[in-house]
Amino acid sequence: MRYTVRQLAVIAGVSARTLHYYDEINLLKPERNPANGYRLYDRTAVLRLQQILFLRELGFSLEEIREVLDQPDFNLLAVLEQHRLSLQARGRKLADLIATVERTISFLKGAIEMDVHELFDGFSEEKQKQYKEEARRRYGDQKVDESYQRWDSYSDDQKLEIIQEGKAVYQDMVEVMPYGPSSQQAQEGIARWHQHIRHFYEPTVEILAGLGDLYNDDPQFNATFNRIHPGLAAFMRLAIQVYCQSLS
Repeated sequence: MRYTVRQLAVIAGVSARTLHYYDEINLLKPERNPANGYRLYDRTAVLRLQQILFLRELGFSLEEIREVLDQPDFNLLAVLEQHRLSLQARGRKLADLIATVERTISFLKGAIEMDVHELFDGFSEEKQKQYKEEARRRYGDQKVDESYQRWDSYSDDQKLEIIQEGKAVYQDMVEVMPYGPSSQQAQEGIARWHQHIRHFYEPTVEILAGLGDLYNDDPQFNATFNRIHPGLAAFMRLAIQVYCQSLS
């Protein structure tokens, strides 16, 4: 069985232009129909395209993929078995993360109670280490250590109350967005947010302003706030800027 560019593009879910480009860079060379010169892809080419797409999914560049696939000792079966192990590991990871997201959604809707540690189920210790190191880089060891010490000093009931308070602060900020970031309603909301931050550490004006920038500029924080409401990240930054100017 041989496939034309259009047929293989539909089967593999790629564009015809992609297949043409792979041909141009000698990554995936099809046969040619002697009658009309059209590209034709046989079983070997189809399997090679599968490997290309697998390796692209894993983050390899096209040049790296070509080097791997063109190795004289390349073993398709061994590579597929390794792909299977990698995908199974990613599948387990995604299943854990999906379960965490589902529990968090239920928690935010008030359907279940959720311990703060459960909010981070599915994230590796390595990832948590990265978060802590990033916090230390931004705010220094003293602030980070103070935050962890304060949090550990709270009872489970107090932790849950703080989490619920934070949820209310951000939901209330959504309600005042129509009034503008410098409105009295928004500034009262930011003052509540300021008090909420004090559950973790005593922030300086510079840290408050930095948090506003972080909420909007950091992709993860930005996505989190904008899941609460589109535009909330940018609104929080502007409202925090106004608030900090009033404290200066």
